[in-house]
Amino acid sequence: MCRLYAFKANEPTRVECSLVHAQNALMAQSAGDAEGLVHGHGWGVADYADGVPLVEKQTWAAFHGEHFAKAAARVYAHTVVAHVRRATVGDQRIENTHPFHHGRWIFAHNGTVPNFLKVRDLMMPEIDPLLRNDIKGTTDSEHVFYYILSLHLRQPQVPMMDIVEQAIVRIVHWSAQVDRERAVGLNIVLTDGDTLVGSRFGRTLWHLERELVFKCPICGRSHVHHEVGSDYRAVEVASEPLTQENWHEVPDRVVYSVDEDYYLLTRHVAF
Repeated sequence: MCRLYAFKANEPTRVECSLVHAQNALMAQSAGDAEGLVHGHGWGVADYADGVPLVEKQTWAAFHGEHFAKAAARVYAHTVVAHVRRATVGDQRIENTHPFHHGRWIFAHNGTVPNFLKVRDLMMPEIDPLLRNDIKGTTDSEHVFYYILSLHLRQPQVPMMDIVEQAIVRIVHWSAQVDRERAVGLNIVLTDGDTLVGSRFGRTLWHLERELVFKCPICGRSHVHHEVGSDYRAVEVASEPLTQENWHEVPDRVVYSVDEDYYLLTRHVAF
């Protein structure tokens, strides 16, 4: 179990309120989510600076001290991914802390692949040899990330939403081979700063679409220096609604993507 957050907008935007100050900000969820679970095994915040991933993460709880708040306060970006960890596979160290990144790609995961060591034996031969040595930690999450990148490397012409669906189907199949009774949790988000895709599979996920620049009721300011003459568009995705706005639940067992008009598109995973 973890809590994740993703944001994509057509103009650089501040996300500090969503991560720190909102009624159910990600930092608050790290201290206790909707089920009362604490996510205190690390945190990470990632965005892009001139197209290059900028990832800051630590192994302590987001609600401890000011480090998470300071990391959130600096972000002013088109694309953001953040995560607070409740460890299920892999110990508490920086190599196991989300988000993970490789090249331009940033990845975060909420969920668990049960019996992972056995599933890993089935997955590793499918991870490209060029990528295997880049796996630094022991989590199911990082291995899923590199498996998805391997599928993309072999099929660069295939849309990433389809690649994610292929990966979900195969991982669920491997897990069923090992233990049909154990449910897989595969809520993921994956982005290269331009494309943003993911899945909801076995864990909670919500989204909010914004079409107008607005004055934030939390901080009293706009989160964007709006370009006059353009229409502002943004999408937020989170494990739980962060504010009292009109969040919508993402259906279970779907893959999703943010389209060119900044709407969230979903499609049920085809088994």
